[in-house]
Amino acid sequence: MKRAIISDVHGNLDALEAVLEHIQRQNVDEIFCLGDIVGYGPNPRECIDRVMGLTRIVLGNHDQAALFDPEGFSSTAEQAIFWTRRQLELPTHPDDPDNGPERARQEARWNFLCQLERTIRDGDYLFVHGSARNPLSEYVFPEDVFNIKKMEKIFSLIPKYCFQGHTHVPGIFTSDNVFMRPEEVLSGYQLRDEKVMINVGSVGQPRDGDRRACYVTVDSGLVRFHRVDYAAERTAAKIRAIAELDDFLGDRLLQGR
Repeated sequence: MKRAIISDVHGNLDALEAVLEHIQRQNVDEIFCLGDIVGYGPNPRECIDRVMGLTRIVLGNHDQAALFDPEGFSSTAEQAIFWTRRQLELPTHPDDPDNGPERARQEARWNFLCQLERTIRDGDYLFVHGSARNPLSEYVFPEDVFNIKKMEKIFSLIPKYCFQGHTHVPGIFTSDNVFMRPEEVLSGYQLRDEKVMINVGSVGQPRDGDRRACYVTVDSGLVRFHRVDYAAERTAAKIRAIAELDDFLGDRLLQGR
């Protein structure tokens, strides 16, 4: 079975559509999403509608913040999530007299977010947004390979292979405290009889210096990272046109940071 695993869409419809089109050409059997469908980006409703049709989805901290109050968010992220929540509460076509279908779509989106799982376990595979220790909000950065106690504790909670997002920085963590960036495993990384954590990167807001959307595929234990070009300038322009979203959220898309 061949899987595609995406994460951190963050309301970036242009990136999501480009990635899903790229995935379609990979002949995958399942698509998993590791959360943060919304937050930061200009198209939260449309992104939810597209992700709802995927195979399995876990809850991200921005998805939870849209449902409840954000905790530990920067002022920019907090402002963006409050704007996102208003978009989910408002009808798409407020002047449409026949708003019954629209109300049904709104309700479906809220129900979808409310029912998302924090973790998915499938045999040796664990799927989370943050980490095995704190599925919703713990960051595992590349430099954490030097934090031996932190890594030992997280690895002790992993069955064998853990796929995660949250940092927007793709790469592979091995249990002997090595971090490999995608460019170091261009031909793919074969899963073996050892524990690994794999950050699949971000579809909607990459932060590793490469502005292209990122996701992974897993086929017969071979993990491959994929980078996909999309109309980042168009998404940035959408963000700048929304007063409640900081222009920085658009600018960073063009720099991949």
